[in-house]
Order: sequence, then C-alpha cells, then structure tokens
Amino acid sequence: MRIAVILGSTRPGRRSEEVARWVMNVAGTRGDASFDLIDLAEVNLPLLDEPVPALFGEYAHAHTREWSSVIASYDGFVFITPEYNHSFSAALKNALDYLYAEWNDKAAGFVGVGGTGGLRAVEQLRLVLAELKVATVRTQVAFGRGDLQGEPEHHETLHAMLDELVAWASALRSVRAVAA
Repeated sequence: MRIAVILGSTRPGRRSEEVARWVMNVAGTRGDASFDLIDLAEVNLPLLDEPVPALFGEYAHAHTREWSSVIASYDGFVFITPEYNHSFSAALKNALDYLYAEWNDKAAGFVGVGGTGGLRAVEQLRLVLAELKVATVRTQVAFGRGDLQGEPEHHETLHAMLDELVAWASALRSVRAVAA
C-alpha cells in the first residue's frame, strides 16, 4: 500500500512544512503502508497549461506526464492543506486539476492547518475530490493556533485517520482492478 502525503502549500515560511515532517514521522512508525512526501513547492507545476481537459488523459507536456506517473502510482493520499481565505491553496487546486483518472477510485485523508485548524479548507477540498472520484475519510487532523508549540498532541487522531485511509485505499484497489 502506497500513500502520498501531499504538502499543499508553496508559500515561503509556511507552517505546514513543519506539520508535514510530523505526519511523516508518525506515519513512518506504521507497518501497514509506505508513505512518501510530495512537496508541491518541489513539483513546481506551472499554472495549468494543458490544451485538452484532464478528463481525456491526452497530456501534451512532459511535466504533466511525469505528474501523472507519480500520482497514478499511489493508492491513497494525505493532503496537508493550509487555509487561505476560507479555502485551500491555488497550488493544490492547480496540481489536482492537471489530472483526472489518476485520482479516481483512491482514498484521501486530511491534515488542516490554520486559525480554525484548516477546517474550511478541508471542506472545500472534499468537494473537489468528490468530482475526481476520490473517497475521503471522516476523521481529520486540525492544527490551529498554538498547536505547533512543542510536540503536537494529535497522535491518536492522526493514527485514526490513517487507519481509515489505509482501509479505504485497500478496499478501493479492487474497484480500480475492475475498472482497468
């Protein structure tokens, strides 16, 4: 089972980078899946520049084909999303919009970061992922103000979210096998 932890902010000085390190440390203690960090600041996708909608899977650019290959290789995702103006980042939306089928019939969990724990950003993200046919788990981790002072106290919640995510990602493998 392969899970990508996607760091959804590219902003300099982002707090979510610290959260991503914590998620990776906690996830690394588990034996039920392998976890890889994907930092959108390093992926560096340009603003969507594909001439054909992603629904058709006809990618004109090498950066899109590379992104497609990366995302297609995972069974599920943990999205670490900051909240910007009651939503998630433009960089994350752009990364999602590049692809379609590569996201389908996979599972996702969330770690929100922001003044209200990123809750509104996660709610917006759930709507977009539903259109991409991604099953989202109920449990989510919310980092609000002050939660990054010292060791986070969200271990139980993160493990609960990862338990749900791994279970759903495992179940959806059979759905993808039928669709293939």
